Amino acid sequence: MNPIILASIGTSIDNAFYGFDTWVYTVFGAIQNDFFTMVAKIFTSFGDEAFVIPMAIVGIVLCFFKKTRKYGFALIFAIAIGTIVTNVVVKPAVLRIRPYNTLQNTDFWDRYSVWYKAAGSLSESDYSFPSGHTTAAFEMAIATALCLRSDGKKGLSFIPPVIAVCVMGSRVYLMVHYATDVLAGFVVGTCAGVIGFFLSKLVCSIFEKVKFLDSIDVGKLFKKEPEKWGKIGVCVLLVVICALFARSFIPSLTEGGEYEQTCAYNHENFGDEADYDCYNAARVDDEKYYAFDGDNDGDDDEYCKIHWKQLQGVEE
Repeated sequence: MNPIILASIGTSIDNAFYGFDTWVYTVFGAIQNDFFTMVAKIFTSFGDEAFVIPMAIVGIVLCFFKKTRKYGFALIFAIAIGTIVTNVVVKPAVLRIRPYNTLQNTDFWDRYSVWYKAAGSLSESDYSFPSGHTTAAFEMAIATALCLRSDGKKGLSFIPPVIAVCVMGSRVYLMVHYATDVLAGFVVGTCAGVIGFFLSKLVCSIFEKVKFLDSIDVGKLFKKEPEKWGKIGVCVLLVVICALFARSFIPSLTEGGEYEQTCAYNHENFGDEADYDCYNAARVDDEKYYAFDGDNDGDDDEYCKIHWKQLQGVEE
């Protein structure tokens, strides 16, 4: 394997927190059953990019309504900051391989593999640290919760963080992240949410001082019976969020196991050169990572973006 990966920070984290991470897996493995697996899949969908990206668009729409501008900007800033830190900066720097790959070379694999399969054998195509789903869940939850609290809605403000905690737990339960991955995602997501909220307050204060910007308010179109339209707006927003969630959750019902096309990098194709059988999802839907004959057997194969880059000699 690429010496850069072997000498990565991710490998050091694997070694340093091996005992803690495997202990947490043991706790989650002990409570596995079909019901909890379904619940975990439900909550993990709140952190999926199929939900998060549309939520950023919802944030943009909210910016055009004066009453919801603060929420819109908070979501946009939080999602942007969390995404950049996690996916653009930290993951490529740390290079931590997913647990369902690295644990194959440990004594813990026999137990972990049973739990991994029981949880649906889900897989991702990128690096593991920090958890992108956890980051996304907390960046949105904290930003929204702070906005709710600032509006005096303290009771409602507890709901988003509780959902985010469940998302964090679901990633470990489904065995696709180490506990240290989700804890890092919690830190990044929380910080992104807090920063997003204060940036939102700053931008909103600027809007209030600039007459032209302050006059931007689609809500004026519904100035007749504002209370009625306000309730309708809340209902529409909830319907949209539920639809976005369904769009994220429904495909997850058929993900994993025999339905998942995994990376072709494995012992069967690469012999002693392979460090593990790669269970990462292959990038079959991405033109950037096209199929090629990485093992020189005469047939083009699909690879996850980690091994695609490695075998093509492309640096991160």
